[in-house]
Amino acid sequence: MSAPKKVFGIILAGGEGKRLMPLTADRAKPAVPFGGQYRLIDFAISNLINSGLRQVVVLTQYKSHSLDRHISQTWRMSALLDSYVASVPAQQRLGKRWFSGSADAILQSLNLISDEKPDIVVVIGADHVYRMDFRQMLDAHIESGAKATVAGIRQPLAMANQFGVIDTDPEDAGRIKRFLEKPSDAEGLPDSPHEVLASMGNYIFDADALIEAVEVDGESPTSGHDMGGDIVPYFVDRGEAGFYDMKQNDVPGSSPRDRSYWRDVGTIDSFFDAHMDLISTLPIFNLYNMDWPIHSQAVNSPPAKFVRDSVGRIGNAIDSIVSLGSVLSGTHLERSVVGPWTLAGGGSTITDSVVFDHVRVGSGSRVHRAILDKNVVLADGATVGVDRERDLARGFTITDSGITVVGKGVFIER
Repeated sequence: MSAPKKVFGIILAGGEGKRLMPLTADRAKPAVPFGGQYRLIDFAISNLINSGLRQVVVLTQYKSHSLDRHISQTWRMSALLDSYVASVPAQQRLGKRWFSGSADAILQSLNLISDEKPDIVVVIGADHVYRMDFRQMLDAHIESGAKATVAGIRQPLAMANQFGVIDTDPEDAGRIKRFLEKPSDAEGLPDSPHEVLASMGNYIFDADALIEAVEVDGESPTSGHDMGGDIVPYFVDRGEAGFYDMKQNDVPGSSPRDRSYWRDVGTIDSFFDAHMDLISTLPIFNLYNMDWPIHSQAVNSPPAKFVRDSVGRIGNAIDSIVSLGSVLSGTHLERSVVGPWTLAGGGSTITDSVVFDHVRVGSGSRVHRAILDKNVVLADGATVGVDRERDLARGFTITDSGITVVGKGVFIER
């Protein structure tokens, strides 16, 4: 019997997340709160830990303080078996420069791979919402003999221009024929003409092949030093790149409704839509799957509380998630996600919204189709998402679909 492969996990978490502004004005994208009590990074780490990986590093760069703190406070592994999740900021090991791309981040962090000496390296992004059992992808990678394997998720053909698309080789099952970056003329899959196989940003490499690839890429003056744009094509051109269809992945506890769920929350609209996926009776993404839990920091808070307000008005909560420590007094809450320690006063209304932690909603206030960052305060009778022109005049971000975003710590007058 051959010895088991040693597997090392790398999470790429240095992105700026400009399309999520103002939520990323003061924090790294993977540190953005999600689903009430989680951070986006928790989904990536949970998937690796649930898959049996015990040595994981998170490469950070942009405004990483809250991300680094969250990782250090939350992801404490037992050192008995040399298990860890470690945040590693940009170290400038190859000169006085920051990461110029995701491949350059790995190139500048090769000391981490040298120290652990793994056989296989799993490289994933830090800002997608999904569940995935990487053990199954690892088995497929080893069996295929490929040097690199790219995870793909089926997406509508009409959305091909939003993703890196895997063009499969019908004459060589499991190999990538071409890797197309946001193509306008993509063709559908042989077994599903109305779908393409989009890259999930999750990769598995033989360690020695990855080291060679990023070193070669680092010497190229024309490279963008990107994992999807440069490293994957490097392996494709050599005939060494395989793909793994997420459709094959069977996560314990998943249902037909949420199996193969994957959401790139890189824009305000997709971030908002992903929250709406959580709150239906039969959610499209089920946070309550205890066979494959999404772990996060344990919040030392009392339970959420729903009470009458000072004049006896009774509130209600419909199709919503309310986090620990929140107190809603005579509030109508519907189709919304509320973060920890949010207080809402009597007669207030919160509908179709995402509210981060420590938000204060004054009596009689109205919040509709909005995202409120932490420490936002609404005066009594104030509104957000109700009067578009007034919200624009206040400097709030409003998407084309009509979602209003209020940045951290803003006081909103009546």
